[in-house]
Amino acid sequence: MITFVPGPHLLDSPRGRDWPVVGGPVARTTGPPPATADVVVVGAGPAGLAVASALWHLGVRDTVVLDREGRPCGRFLDRVDVLRQRVLRSPYEHHPGVEGYRDCELLDFARLHWSRLTPVERREVRMAQAGHRSVVPVDVFEAYCAHVASLHHVDERTWRATVREVRPTENGDTDRHRDTGRDTGTGAGTGRSTDTVTVRGDGFAVTTPNVVLCLGEERRAAPSTWWDGEATPPGVGYWDEPVPPDAGELVVVGAGLSAAHLLANALTGGKRAHWVLRAPEERYQCADVNASFFRAEGRARFSGTSWEDRLTLMGGQRRASVMFEFRPLLQRAEADGRLTVHRGRTVTALEPGRDGRVAVRLADGGRVLGDHAVLALGTAVSNGERLLPEGVPAARDGWPALDGRTLAYRNAPGVFAVGAAAGMILGPAARNIDGHRVATARVATAVAARLGESPVPRAAKAEGGVVARV
Repeated sequence: MITFVPGPHLLDSPRGRDWPVVGGPVARTTGPPPATADVVVVGAGPAGLAVASALWHLGVRDTVVLDREGRPCGRFLDRVDVLRQRVLRSPYEHHPGVEGYRDCELLDFARLHWSRLTPVERREVRMAQAGHRSVVPVDVFEAYCAHVASLHHVDERTWRATVREVRPTENGDTDRHRDTGRDTGTGAGTGRSTDTVTVRGDGFAVTTPNVVLCLGEERRAAPSTWWDGEATPPGVGYWDEPVPPDAGELVVVGAGLSAAHLLANALTGGKRAHWVLRAPEERYQCADVNASFFRAEGRARFSGTSWEDRLTLMGGQRRASVMFEFRPLLQRAEADGRLTVHRGRTVTALEPGRDGRVAVRLADGGRVLGDHAVLALGTAVSNGERLLPEGVPAARDGWPALDGRTLAYRNAPGVFAVGAAAGMILGPAARNIDGHRVATARVATAVAARLGESPVPRAAKAEGGVVARV
């Protein structure tokens, strides 16, 4: 059997190129958001961008997007740049554009800007056109997101704001939404209609009948037993924080793609590195989710199983893995002694070592010393519990109780979830960009119906299906 292993050269693409944006420079909102809106989208990442764009197609224009960075996909791209990541794991067919409309898709966008692509990037475009696996440059993806945001006026409806509370009310009584039911399958929910939802933050409050939570995932914190106190010890950081440039020897704890980027950055910078893995070996694969879960039949098969079987599938599919492109680099570095891989080792503590170094203590009594330790422990799903009143998410095993048809919270029919929180309805692909589009189609249709909008987009009626900036 012959295994094709893509070369590491696919990991390198230019960053910071100049890309034209339809309609001119990106519009930025200033001041507080309005006091009322038809829809509030919390989070402007790839999921929030997809939701706001789909609502625009459905004629829903009174939309407020609230984001801590204040720009579409800003936090997503900031995290990518901290890791110095140059290509995405998602292929060209997975993008935050809107399904079912004559919008420019990501592959089309790359072809339109052919002259700006490198020879390697052009070959990846040809691979995508032929239906093969390909990788997308971060630079192309960022430019495409700016294009989508401008085309659908999302940039003009995005405010920089930190949301502290999302409170649904029905005749002024939140408790009437409480539902102790535990089924998060395809039930119809409580059947009650939320009068309003109030979204509050620092210095603002927006009242709306519809809120879409696009909260994504937060970094998974280290166990509290790894050190004394709440503060991270000196010499220790997380994967989404910059690595000190003077750290000559890096210790990376974790087995996923973030860990691989951290190791690659250190090794290409001439540094030594240690890789601490709880698993007995590295897991290399092209995609982080089995391709069957990106298809309708795969999602149907997933939702048709028992809760316990779905939990097992989610656990297996969410296992950390690394793109094949990293394997030659990491194996070569291990062979020549620049990288030491500690396989099957469990971390028990992190503590100061000698001469300002940090020591990573292992369960077998060993320890790994370095100038800086980075924790790449994966992510945890944001299920809405930090924002919604107690009992509204009705979380089971960390997953919120959602209506399977609309992805509305069963205890708050005016609040919807797009992204990783919909995982127990849509399957493992819910956390990926393609899964966002599937969720968006359900949520945008449900929101438009609640607002009494026609399911046929007004822009399509007026312009024969061709949507232009107006």
